[in-house]
Amino acid sequence: MDGPSPGFPLANPGRVWSNLPAAALVEHAVRRGEGELTTLGAFAALTGARTGRSPKDKFTVRDALTGPRVDWAANKPMDPDHFARLVSLAQAYLQNRELFVFDGSAAAPPAHRLPLRVVTERAWHSLFARCLFLRPAADELAGFAPEWTILHAADLKFDPAADGTNSDAVVAIDFTRKLVLVAGTHYAGEIKKAIFTVMNFVLPETGVLGMHCSANVGAGGDVALFFGLSGTGKTTLSADPDRRLIGDDEHGWGDDGVFNIEGGCYAKTIKLSKAGEPQIYDAIRFGCVLENVPVDPVSRVPDFDSQKYTENTRAAYPVDFIPNCELSGRGGHPRNVFFLTCDAFGVLPPLARLTPKQAMEYFLCGYTAKVAGTEAGVTEPTPEFSTGFAKPFLPLPPKRYAEMLGAKLATHAAPVWLVNTGWTGGPYGVGTRMSLAHTRAMLKAALTGALADVPFVTDPAFGLAVPTHCPGVPDRVLQPRQAWADAAAYDRQAAALAERFKTEAAKYQ
Repeated sequence: MDGPSPGFPLANPGRVWSNLPAAALVEHAVRRGEGELTTLGAFAALTGARTGRSPKDKFTVRDALTGPRVDWAANKPMDPDHFARLVSLAQAYLQNRELFVFDGSAAAPPAHRLPLRVVTERAWHSLFARCLFLRPAADELAGFAPEWTILHAADLKFDPAADGTNSDAVVAIDFTRKLVLVAGTHYAGEIKKAIFTVMNFVLPETGVLGMHCSANVGAGGDVALFFGLSGTGKTTLSADPDRRLIGDDEHGWGDDGVFNIEGGCYAKTIKLSKAGEPQIYDAIRFGCVLENVPVDPVSRVPDFDSQKYTENTRAAYPVDFIPNCELSGRGGHPRNVFFLTCDAFGVLPPLARLTPKQAMEYFLCGYTAKVAGTEAGVTEPTPEFSTGFAKPFLPLPPKRYAEMLGAKLATHAAPVWLVNTGWTGGPYGVGTRMSLAHTRAMLKAALTGALADVPFVTDPAFGLAVPTHCPGVPDRVLQPRQAWADAAAYDRQAAALAERFKTEAAKYQ
């Protein structure tokens, strides 16, 4: 389209392209030099210096609506006038520029659907939004009125001294104006996570728990949830050829069951292979966006093994690129819940069943571990605790989400399992990464009830119930202490991590 549509946040833009199909967005992106097509058909883009989210640059506007509700210990406040000034600067920057608009929505059920508009200066960011959010049919776009707007000025750089920002980038959310400003970063994940933050503020008021998890459903209708921080396996483990994928990252759990908040997937691609993760590999085709994946300049073949730009390489694609996805984006109440953790210390069992009390403690702790090389300054495994496996995206106090989860688990009698997708036989650098085949076998056993009659033993370090046998997994793999060559070293490492858990859990008592 030429010219702004109703509700457009700029008075005098240049040419505005609205709701272009994937082919047209790719054509624009290639013409403008924003990236290139690979031999797989996917469009590959680089995000520059920022190859991940910028949590220190994220703000929430503090006003009469958010003041008494938001957890300000975990969310950085911004004055409404300060936000308005930054928005005015972004609007001035975007005037008379060629812009791309995507109109879509979040949340599969109509009762919870959030109409949104994404305005970007880069065509590939609009393609990303088209992949990740729900895409309305052509007749639904007639008279479309967004409830929320994301204004994305990727190339705008703020001056911290003059503009009062933490750096040259900012991600700021105004719940009263229903406006998100993203500036100074090309990392597209900021777009989707901003709306996830919005949903985690809005949904609890309707009795719906927002969850940082993937979800799938079996042939018999049994739904499974996979909670976890980035890199723990949410996307990989929920892409199961024997189960239909509901979604890979963001969901709501309401009175009618589980639903996908998004319309696409955002998969990590480091070490991706067709043999190891065939469904994800095959989803990388025309209409998909690759972020920071090196591409051979001659052959245009993407190198998924390379960390040239970052370990956090990504692929964004519509959920229906997964052949056995659940097109409705909805499922019943979960029958199994999995908490995924990548334990780089190599001491947590690969599978354990949690008591209700343990489930609440582990949910509030949200444990995983960073490994050397994933972040500047990280030279050895470092524990990371993130409430609800989603701390950067939770505006409300942590106990609000934990209490909602506890009530739903109790009502629907869903067992909770802890799954370690990290290291075994020693810490990172000594042990080995948990076998994906073994992890899948353990999940299958839990989902099918194959562990119902298996004896469980209590892990002495963490007090967790660990199965003594699992089909398809050697018994010794199930007991992490047996996998270490030095049992005393295991005991020291396990005791240290257990103490960290106690310290973290004490914060919420």
